[in-house]
Amino acid sequence: QVQLVEFGGGLVQPGGSLRLSCTASGFILDYYAMGWFRQAPGKDREGIACISSDDVNTDYDDSVKGRFTISKDNAKNTMYLQMNRLKPEDTAVYYCAADIFRNDNACERSTPSYHYWGQGTQVAVSS
Repeated sequence: QVQLVEFGGGLVQPGGSLRLSCTASGFILDYYAMGWFRQAPGKDREGIACISSDDVNTDYDDSVKGRFTISKDNAKNTMYLQMNRLKPEDTAVYYCAADIFRNDNACERSTPSYHYWGQGTQVAVSS
């Protein structure tokens, strides 16, 4: 059974840090490009970071660039999102996604590009 499960969400004060994990089961992440998405209440789901299957290329939304870092540990079949200098506007449910793209160096932050999704983990940034 193909499954993605996110861990690491929680409540953090502004300026704090969190690291989200996304662990895959039923498939091997080496062959998959992956992305992190988030959805705040009343807003559309947005792609904030992605990483290519060959781990060479990454891309970030301007709202998180310089604060968030996406990475993969293929040995652990896990993807991470290190989130630093968190802001209240980062509050959302965070989702990971995975799919196989034609090019190993492709990285996409669009929702329709991904077939496999996790269930989401809540991140709240508040004092």
